[in-house]
Amino acid sequence: MPSRFAQIAFTPHAQALQERFGSRRAYARRMAEAGPAETLGPQEREFIESRDSFYLATVSETGWPYVQHRGGPKGFLRVLDERTIGFADLAGNKQFISVGNLETNDRVALFLMDYPSQSRLKILAHAHIVEAAEDAELLESLTVPSYDPRIERGIVFAVEGFDWNCQQHITPRYTLEELGELGLAAGTLSN
Repeated sequence: MPSRFAQIAFTPHAQALQERFGSRRAYARRMAEAGPAETLGPQEREFIESRDSFYLATVSETGWPYVQHRGGPKGFLRVLDERTIGFADLAGNKQFISVGNLETNDRVALFLMDYPSQSRLKILAHAHIVEAAEDAELLESLTVPSYDPRIERGIVFAVEGFDWNCQQHITPRYTLEELGELGLAAGTLSN
């Protein structure tokens, strides 16, 4: 686990529980090594850009957390540089809960899953909403050419820390495309 993620996520209460249940010593070493925000390497870039969905957690001005699924074609979530990722926010149901939350609190958590390989990547970041009039070039860089729903804005994340989580308890799940790659047709699997 990168140390910056631990420094942010391991609050005093989390640390007290780690102490109580015997994991504090290992995590304390990682926190002691914490430095500036972490950089995304080739492994993270490949993983992020191969996702067709992720979960975005925000917090409202009233303190309530909100988690939203975001999806699109593989590669819709882009690594812009070693500390920045973003995506084109497409027209949706017009609730504006996540975007509204970002107006008062820019802290977010992203949860990226690869169910077939039982891998997950958690990212803590600061989010910035980018309107087309503000930076059309950036919005263009977030566009997936073969996917043309109406883009409402871009959302860019300044990564503070990330953690590759353990595989334990991740049930493998497969998309129809992945089943096809395995040579299995939908409906040929049974319990």
